[in-house]
Amino acid sequence: MSAQALMTLKLRIWRQKDAQSAGRMEEHELSGISEHMSFLEMLDFLNEKLTREGKIPFNFESDCREGICGSCSLVINGIAHGPGKAKATCQLHMRSFKNGDTICIEPWRAAAFPVIKDLAVDRSAFDRIISAGGYVSVNVGSAPEGNSIPVPKNVADYAFSSATCIGCGACVAACKNASAMLFVSAKVSQFSVLPQGQAERKSRVQNMVAQMEREQFGACTNEAECSAVCPKEIPFENIVRLNREFIRSNFSPSEFE
Repeated sequence: MSAQALMTLKLRIWRQKDAQSAGRMEEHELSGISEHMSFLEMLDFLNEKLTREGKIPFNFESDCREGICGSCSLVINGIAHGPGKAKATCQLHMRSFKNGDTICIEPWRAAAFPVIKDLAVDRSAFDRIISAGGYVSVNVGSAPEGNSIPVPKNVADYAFSSATCIGCGACVAACKNASAMLFVSAKVSQFSVLPQGQAERKSRVQNMVAQMEREQFGACTNEAECSAVCPKEIPFENIVRLNREFIRSNFSPSEFE
């Protein structure tokens, strides 16, 4: 590997023992970084260096490292998941930075996402919102043949675009109010347009919105930062559907006729 492909970076990384402890930014200089490394590989490289020096490595989350699981939740230079569009942190490569750059790395910032340690946060609030209604509970027996229930292609495409949400929480981290509306709207929209989701359509949106409020997520002020940083590009229009579904759930069908 040529010397020109290696970088030296200054890293400012959030260090915090737990949710109750005060945190601070810690500075490290790291050399020998390949432009072909992913961002998480760079953090692995740093932690290996710290371990060799007898220092405590940084705690951060990751699993699939393929942009599927959504656990690589980092704010990089003030942007959820870092620079670039439609990518999770694990899909960000060091060629997006220049030799000598200073990179600031922080966890998601939201009361509903308390810090576990360093860069890792507790995102179980999303799990509780899903448990409140983000599913179809009707027992329909074994899986039906794929084409037994006709679904128009435009409806199927819309449902699938919502179902691609990986629940990473970037929408919450980007919102000045730490709103979870984009996440909840994706889960509500996924089922509201499909025939399988009609039986629980009203209770689903009411229960999920109620749980979102119990988790102390903020309100949406329609600035669309959430959609801008979403690695799966969940459309902001889903929030409009969520609001409409919630309003409709409080009325009987005859009142809309």
